[in-house]
Amino acid sequence: MIPALVLTAGLGTRLRPLSLVRAKPAVPVAGQALVARVLRQLHVAGIDDAVLNLHHLPHTITREIGDGSDLGIRVRYSWEMPILGSAGGPRQALPLLAAPTFLIANGDTLTDVDVSALISTHRRSGALVTMAVTQNTEPEKYRSVIVAADGAVTGFSARGSSKASYHFLGLQVVDAAAFSALQPGTPCESVAAVYPSLLDSHPGSIHAHICQAAFLDIGTPSDYLHTSLLLAGREGGAPLHGACVHLDPTASVDTSILWDDVRVGARSRLRGCIVTDGSRVPDDTSWTGMTIRPALGELAHGERRIGDLAIAEI
Repeated sequence: MIPALVLTAGLGTRLRPLSLVRAKPAVPVAGQALVARVLRQLHVAGIDDAVLNLHHLPHTITREIGDGSDLGIRVRYSWEMPILGSAGGPRQALPLLAAPTFLIANGDTLTDVDVSALISTHRRSGALVTMAVTQNTEPEKYRSVIVAADGAVTGFSARGSSKASYHFLGLQVVDAAAFSALQPGTPCESVAAVYPSLLDSHPGSIHAHICQAAFLDIGTPSDYLHTSLLLAGREGGAPLHGACVHLDPTASVDTSILWDDVRVGARSRLRGCIVTDGSRVPDDTSWTGMTIRPALGELAHGERRIGDLAIAEI
């Protein structure tokens, strides 16, 4: 089986202020770190060797994953300083991957793409890149992949395009040659900029694996809350509370996510909230639809300070 590169270096700007506390791949989704869910899916598909690239709050990822032994998969890390982008990151990781073909998985999204079928499509296509895609039913929200009748990718379009198109699901199989021309260690545009150039120089080099897989968005705090509640329900009440959480017996918590080391004071009420590591919710307070974190450092856009907490509407 081919190795995998899981992209976990991003800044997670759309998930702020949550991504100021943990890197986006490290946020807990119904009891499991997001990237742990990705790695478990790869392990089930038969992949036993993965590289994670790191930049933003790397310790929050490494403390969750370690060497991967708890997940049944060997994990190594490709460190980036500065951040290299979704094309520069794979180029930097090529020596660790040491394989002519490998899988790239976004470490901050969830999907149930059949990995083995994706790999088979790539081997049949003869392309340098094979992207898992599904029909784009929300073109106003997601960039589009334009696919010809024979499965060849012919281009990409911005959000809001009216063209019939497909949505990239965050999994792709690539040949190392797709990135080998880039300079290692140099900050680079994302694949959204590199792939059009690849198509210009090598028409037919990118192929689509069209499927009906689900895609669960974690993009914004609202998306994250919705997906976590959805999966907790599907998985028979998977936990929405982390380790070392203390709820006063008189507190009320409903449809909310509490990370680690959270304390909720007497007679306090939380509804539809996300409370991050180390937060102390005061006694006799009521919160609805808020992100709550310790007010350490600068506030993010939309946050306000209330006592020792930074608060923002979800």
